[in-house]
Amino acid sequence: MEAKYFPITKWSDEDKPREKLMSKGKSALSNAELIAILIVAGSRNESAVSLSKRILASADSLNALGKMSVSELMNFKGIGQAKAIMIIAALELGRRRRAEDTVELTKITSSKLVFDIMQPVIGELPHEEFWVLFLNNSNKVISKSQLSKGGISGTIVDVRLVFKLALEINATSLILCHNHPSGALKPSDADIKITKKLKWAGDSLDVKVLDHLIITETKYYSFVDEGIF
Repeated sequence: MEAKYFPITKWSDEDKPREKLMSKGKSALSNAELIAILIVAGSRNESAVSLSKRILASADSLNALGKMSVSELMNFKGIGQAKAIMIIAALELGRRRRAEDTVELTKITSSKLVFDIMQPVIGELPHEEFWVLFLNNSNKVISKSQLSKGGISGTIVDVRLVFKLALEINATSLILCHNHPSGALKPSDADIKITKKLKWAGDSLDVKVLDHLIITETKYYSFVDEGIF
């Protein structure tokens, strides 16, 4: 027998997502309830919460949902362009918040800490990007900058720009980072070549290159940990 549909407007106040957030706080809401607040309303025969549950079940996780495009989200009945954009914008803000929270004055004591800082920034991108973390003499991150952005296969790094930025902010050392969208961790010959080139330039300018990390969605490769430096 088909379950009877009850719109959210007929729910008790303690079960309505907005009222529940107001009375019990954001942590009391499920992922589906939070997304339901974003999309405001479901369809004629489905509540916003039910629609959100269906989307999450298909995406499998918030991480996977955050990678979906507007057109992919619009494949769900009840999700138009405006609602799809709302979901994408909210998840992108969450990703940026994670990246912002981890970088401020973090003292680098291990390659894992670098991964924790940079994974939210580049770990899930479909294209390759090259970033640099600039450190002070206490090994604390004072800035991070994107040096280049490439296609699926690679990116180009301007050695002069790296050290121009380092000298402008009085960085005493730096850590190189780039992602491999393919998920492969092994460095290419080009990765090794540019690392050696930057390390040599840094030694000449007394700005030490401490490490180079290749970052994927769940793992990383540290040149120092692997004994390449």
